Amino acid sequence: MSVVLPQSRRQSAFGSLGQYSDVFIAFAAVVIVAMMILPMPHWLLDVSLCANIALALSILLVAMYTAEPLQFSSFPSLLLLTTLFRLALNISATRLILLHADAGTVINAFGGVVVGGNYIVGIVVFIIIIVIQFVVITNGAGRVAEVAARFTLDAMPGKQMAIDADLNAGIIDETEAQRRRMEIAREADFYGAMDGASKFVRGDAIAAIVMIIVNILGGFAIGIVQKGMSLAQALQTYTLLTVGEGLVTQIPALLVSTATGLMVTKNGSERNLGHELISQVFSSPKAIAITASVFAAMVIVPGMPRVPLLIAASVTGVVAYLLAQNQRFAEEEAKRREAVEKEAVQAPESMTTFLGVDPLSVEIGYGLIPLADPKQGGELLERITLLRKQAALELGLVVPAIRVRDNVQLGANEYVVKLRGVEISRGEAYVGQYLAMDPGGATEKLNGVPTHEPAFGLPATWISETQRTFAEIAGYTVVDSTTVIITHLGELIRRHAADLLTRQETQEILDAARETAPAVVNELVPDVVGIGDIQKVLQNLLRERVSIKDIVSILEAIADHASLTKDTDILTEYVRQRLALAICQQYKSSGGKIVAFAFHPSTEQIIAENIKQTELGLRLILEPNLVRELLSAIRDQIEALSGCGYAPVALCSPRIRMHVRRLVEHTFPTLAVLSYAEIAPNVDVETRGMVKIGDAN
Repeated sequence: MSVVLPQSRRQSAFGSLGQYSDVFIAFAAVVIVAMMILPMPHWLLDVSLCANIALALSILLVAMYTAEPLQFSSFPSLLLLTTLFRLALNISATRLILLHADAGTVINAFGGVVVGGNYIVGIVVFIIIIVIQFVVITNGAGRVAEVAARFTLDAMPGKQMAIDADLNAGIIDETEAQRRRMEIAREADFYGAMDGASKFVRGDAIAAIVMIIVNILGGFAIGIVQKGMSLAQALQTYTLLTVGEGLVTQIPALLVSTATGLMVTKNGSERNLGHELISQVFSSPKAIAITASVFAAMVIVPGMPRVPLLIAASVTGVVAYLLAQNQRFAEEEAKRREAVEKEAVQAPESMTTFLGVDPLSVEIGYGLIPLADPKQGGELLERITLLRKQAALELGLVVPAIRVRDNVQLGANEYVVKLRGVEISRGEAYVGQYLAMDPGGATEKLNGVPTHEPAFGLPATWISETQRTFAEIAGYTVVDSTTVIITHLGELIRRHAADLLTRQETQEILDAARETAPAVVNELVPDVVGIGDIQKVLQNLLRERVSIKDIVSILEAIADHASLTKDTDILTEYVRQRLALAICQQYKSSGGKIVAFAFHPSTEQIIAENIKQTELGLRLILEPNLVRELLSAIRDQIEALSGCGYAPVALCSPRIRMHVRRLVEHTFPTLAVLSYAEIAPNVDVETRGMVKIGDAN
């Protein structure tokens, strides 16, 4: 009866090896040191020499099949360990040769069979291998590693800026950007390590030359003086053993040196060396055909070996013919594919690919392109990335990637901000100039281009760089053109945050909340409320610039009151009351209290009496004259607070707060309307005015 082990059991050995890999490496290092100190029996030396050859061959093959150097990033460390292992084998073999005039079957085979028992031939072969390794491969690989390390370090800033540009343009996400940055750092570390590791191979070649000279001289002396050998016998015995030792260790060294050269000459292609060689060497049938013609012409030259030349000409001719046929077929296939693509482009269905729009985009005139070009010192893309992070921290909303593109239809210094392809604002900026704004204490007038700050519409002046210091001393707030665009864009993001929140983003927010608070999410969705209802509540909060970062508290509030009402506007009021502490913190003045104006009770009564039930829910329906009177009274209070340096805040009862906010959101978009239920117990409120209309006057 046979027993089939489960897959996990069959893989346990490999899993254990990976689990204790650090112990294995440490043990290998200890063994290498022990080989240098302790005597080694002949059979163990034979096994170690065979293992050395197998290891070197494996390294060479892995280097060949590695598409990118970073796939074998441990190669520099492995190179050091193999060099130490090879030197330890040299020491152990030298000890056995000098002590016993015998170093096992492997060295005897290389000394006797490989070079035919002729030590002169062995020395010549050994010298050739050393020359190839030391002069050709090692020297070239070391130079390539040095240049690659230098150019990799020089290219790092450009690669980093390219990653930031792709991230800001929305081509990649934050995770992919982080992965690419780590890959760049690993690449720099790898080539830097290879620059130093190539010196190990060079030193190993020098050590091999010294060892063979010392072994021959030492063995010659020991054989004659201590073992009583004749001159010819000592020379034959110790020279063959030494040459065998040199060959059996330097052939693996040559393989590792070749692997080193392959690793540092990788060109970053996604295909391995075999694919690259075949595809590139045989890419030109014409060159192969010319080679066949040259071989055929050499046949008629007197004294040339005709049979080998005819064979070479025939083989290369057949290869050239097959390559030409394959190339012709590839060209026909490419033409056919191109024709199919043209038909597909002309098909009506292909037009759907142009229907997609960017959630948020910025179009700039040609004069502002330097602001978005990192090569010209532009910081716009980097600042947009920071702005998106700031929006996530401030609003709790992950702003979609903001695409920046040039538009030749715009003026040279114009820029346009679009929301889902629709223009929502535009402005002007000037490269190399600064926008000076008077915060209220400026003492001098500036010579420049009068304008208005695009984010808040404040009076401002574009000035040259030479006037910057003068303007700052005179009390003006001075910002560069990139800051102007970023400030404008940031204000637009806050103003339109509700429009950026789609059902898909809402689902992603719920998925993130489910990881930390699965109970409340599972209770709400989809049995109690739908994703669309949660989206509307979050949009209501964002519309009034209330952060949705504390999503768990928001969902808890919805869950507590969803059984009482499904009206998302009323649910929003309950959520705001749950977030009272955060809302109050947002509108505290520098003195730690909220400075606001309130509504007279009779005014609140008038507003409450005009709240009617409609098809769209509860709505405030006031007569036009009352609307004008109410807005005028509110404007007076806003101007009074703003004149004292306070952000405008209105206080009213919970029953009318939502309706007052809807009434003023277009006329006074920056006015915060709070209800008394949203004031946290530990927050002080100072009322500076009262809104009165109708009989309350």
